[in-house]
Amino acid sequence: QHFADMADTASEQVLPSGIEVENNASVNETVRIPATPEGMAVAYISLFLMAILPIYIGSFRSVTFQKQQKESGETPETMSHRDAAMFPIIASCALFGIYIVFQIFSKEHINLLLTAYFFFLGVLALTHIAGPIFNKLLGASFPNMEYHFILTQGKGDKKEDVVNYEFDRKDIVSLVVCGIIGVWYLWKKHWLANNLFGIAFAINGVELLSLNKVSTGCILLGGLFIYDIFWVFGTNVMVTVAKSFEAPIKLVFPQDLLVNGLDAKNFAMLGLGDIVIPGIFIALLLRFDMSLKRRSTVYFYAGFVAYCLGLGVTMFILHFFKHAQPALLYLVPSCLGLPTLLATLKGDFKVMFDYEDHSEAPKPEKELDKTQ
Repeated sequence: QHFADMADTASEQVLPSGIEVENNASVNETVRIPATPEGMAVAYISLFLMAILPIYIGSFRSVTFQKQQKESGETPETMSHRDAAMFPIIASCALFGIYIVFQIFSKEHINLLLTAYFFFLGVLALTHIAGPIFNKLLGASFPNMEYHFILTQGKGDKKEDVVNYEFDRKDIVSLVVCGIIGVWYLWKKHWLANNLFGIAFAINGVELLSLNKVSTGCILLGGLFIYDIFWVFGTNVMVTVAKSFEAPIKLVFPQDLLVNGLDAKNFAMLGLGDIVIPGIFIALLLRFDMSLKRRSTVYFYAGFVAYCLGLGVTMFILHFFKHAQPALLYLVPSCLGLPTLLATLKGDFKVMFDYEDHSEAPKPEKELDKTQ
């Protein structure tokens, strides 16, 4: 996804600012609606804050998640150098495949299936984020009760767990509330419900998706840097898919909120990929900072500030040239450049690139004998 996807066809009209306008009065209808400077400022600032919030929260949650994995002895799923190099190719095939599907089949029927899928996925993602909040809000006076759901398959020695999940009544309350939000999204497709799901997806993505090494992150971001530029500037595939795909895979904010209130329909938008992909790299920098056991998390904040600067430049270029921009074109150089430059100046460059969250291979027996 790229920031503020636009179409260049005659059937679509766009704002003078270059932000795509969607009119929800009819399906996929777009109209030319002037955006006031105040409305544009509110939309840009809101998208900016909604983008950096999941990265900040998700990064610290990733530290807790990694600790829980290590304590439980669970083998983490991490991305290798080969996986990172292949990811842009796989993503390109998937993007083009979705484009072909939308060309062949009815867009309404496809989006009906997508809506049902993202309803369940969004409710679960939002529940995962809201669970700790409800746990604190309900307090100790709440008549809580714990439950344990186990589903097994096979008999005797072949018996194994399919589902082994522990939960309590507070989790049920959280699930019900998030389910109501999901029904609201199904019923109205309101932009607020879309953003709640989108922010939940982004936080979960930054928390749960893991890069093991900084070098892996460099390969991934470098590949997606080329991917984003090609599919945005080179073809209309990404634009077509973005316009056709009705799902909470992007954050939106109306530029006419000051005029039309919550019923506003003139949206600026930011794809979740432009949040999660740099976010998992910034989360890795935070875990690297933690491994150094220093007082300050300097590399995390360097990456975080770099993301803020890159996103700010994206918005400025978008407004100045009045044309849609691939956000990774500006985010990747800033998110990679500033932390590595700082590490070079502080003498931590080798340490940064040698760091691993989890060792990919056990030490040879000879090395183990020497350490004993």
